[in-house]
Amino acid sequence: MTVSQIVRVENGVAFALCFYIYIQLGFPIWLFFVLLLVPDITMIGYALNEKIGATVYNIGHSFTLPLLLTLFSFYFSNDYLLLISIIWIAHIFMDRLFGFGLKYQESFKDTHLQRL
Repeated sequence: MTVSQIVRVENGVAFALCFYIYIQLGFPIWLFFVLLLVPDITMIGYALNEKIGATVYNIGHSFTLPLLLTLFSFYFSNDYLLLISIIWIAHIFMDRLFGFGLKYQESFKDTHLQRL
């Protein structure tokens, strides 16, 4: 098994675990799939230029913000914040499962996982 395949399997398992946790918490399954692609709105930065696009995309596709949102959901006992953070984290794992990683500023096709 290659390193790339191991990374993809890891992210696939993590995505499945997010989905499992989401279901176990009793959140609506249909909402998971409706909101799963919402983090991709961060690609709108590419309408301005590659540098801004990569920066905005990477902010939306790193684990920092959704993990902070998870902490806020626990602190404020807010199920909606938890729902959003689980879906957001699942989206990141799904992207990385398919080989879409964080973007380098030189090109949208250059990611930390591979060249698309």
